[in-house]
Amino acid sequence: MRRLAFLLRPSWLILAVLVAAFAYLCFTVLAPWQLGKNTATSHRNQLIADSVKAEPVDVTTVLPGGGEHTEWRRVTASGSYLPDSTVLVRLRHLDGAPGYAVLATFRLDDGRVLLIDRGLVSAVDGTRPPQVPEPPAGPQRIEARVRMSEGVTPGKDPSVQDGYRQVYSIDTAQESTVLQLPLTAVPTGGERGGYLQLSENQPGAFTPTPLPQLDAGPYLSYGLQWLAFGIMAPLGLGYFVYAEIRERRKEKGSAAEPVPAPSPTERPRSEPIPSTTPAAPAAPTTEARLADRYGRGRG
Repeated sequence: MRRLAFLLRPSWLILAVLVAAFAYLCFTVLAPWQLGKNTATSHRNQLIADSVKAEPVDVTTVLPGGGEHTEWRRVTASGSYLPDSTVLVRLRHLDGAPGYAVLATFRLDDGRVLLIDRGLVSAVDGTRPPQVPEPPAGPQRIEARVRMSEGVTPGKDPSVQDGYRQVYSIDTAQESTVLQLPLTAVPTGGERGGYLQLSENQPGAFTPTPLPQLDAGPYLSYGLQWLAFGIMAPLGLGYFVYAEIRERRKEKGSAAEPVPAPSPTERPRSEPIPSTTPAAPAAPTTEARLADRYGRGRG
């Protein structure tokens, strides 16, 4: 246990808490968030694909519904458009250019009134709505798709501009207030009621709002990546702990290793080594040279 005492230091404790918190978020928030989006997108795509193959049903068979999921279902409706019920939805796009979605109301033969999305029109000079013709009068039979209301955008209140009532989202409750007309929300099985989006070539239709791409998107791979990150973070912490223990073992082993004593035949490096080269003979003195030349005197 003494070798793991360093883990009680503040730096290691903070690192452990951060890793644990990150892994917890990966498994409980981030990965479920992306995997949930993948499930919802796949479910939506399946509903759209099924609606393409299914025959349309009368909208009156859908209106009494409650819990059943009906968004994207193809329906037919018989009745007539109400005059002077045009509402424009701002910040839409048509072929990559600014545009408006055109809303109207449709009274069924039984008297109930539904909100209808007639489709998209291009803006004039990219800033103003065009002249929007009224839908055809008289009895009509239309085909459309059930769509869920988008909700109300906070801070984006309805207004009247360029002679048209304008809003920022398609919401049955909001448009009911704007038009001061009781609208029947089409049950969608979700938390918000819906409206009808006209199909192509229907009476009063403009360019239909395109359907979403039937692509699940990257949500599944993102969810798996967050799961992988949640696993890798604790493993990374474990590796750092192992590396720290290994370095401490190396330092402890180096400190405990004895220093070898010098051999008797070895001298310390600071002590000069005596030279073995014979010294040169001293030069003869003057007295010695005279004695060799004339001989030494006898005493």
